[in-house]
Amino acid sequence: MKTFITFLLGLMIVSPVVCQQFEYEASDKFPFGRLNPEGPPQTADYTLLIGESGCKSVSRNADGTWSTDSVDMTWKFRYFMNGTAVQDETLKADEKHSSSIRQYNADSAKWYVTYFSTAASPSPGVWSGGMQENEIILYRPQKAPNGMEGFYKITFSEITDRGFNWTGEWVDRAEKIKYPTWLIFCRKRM
Repeated sequence: MKTFITFLLGLMIVSPVVCQQFEYEASDKFPFGRLNPEGPPQTADYTLLIGESGCKSVSRNADGTWSTDSVDMTWKFRYFMNGTAVQDETLKADEKHSSSIRQYNADSAKWYVTYFSTAASPSPGVWSGGMQENEIILYRPQKAPNGMEGFYKITFSEITDRGFNWTGEWVDRAEKIKYPTWLIFCRKRM
């Protein structure tokens, strides 16, 4: 009986914290969360992407040609960590789903984006970068198949409240050589 009473007292102490609704997390009224004004101001870089978009994904085949078939996908962005970071999730018709956690680091003045997919990896990919004019640009070091040093560059472009485009491409260090490998075109679902 003494153990049971101790357990109940422990629940009474812990329950207010466990049941607390964090103000900027997703809720019935705000299904994609809200931007926390106490968080990094750069978290607003993703404001127009927050929500759900219907997208078409096209990628290169192994022989270098573009696929003639696009893959339908849903891309959802939401604020999380009580509105101080952004998480996204893609659900694709080909069952190759993915998600990223996007955090801004004020010390380096960069976004760090960790990528996860249905093909689990012991070392998830990490991109870094930020807003440049009206685009979000992120880089990850990656060698070309011939061994040339460079980056895999991700660009969110044509960002509006109605949608956005996404490009994944290999670039050399000077960005004189560009080889797009993946394109995504998204339109916001209202």
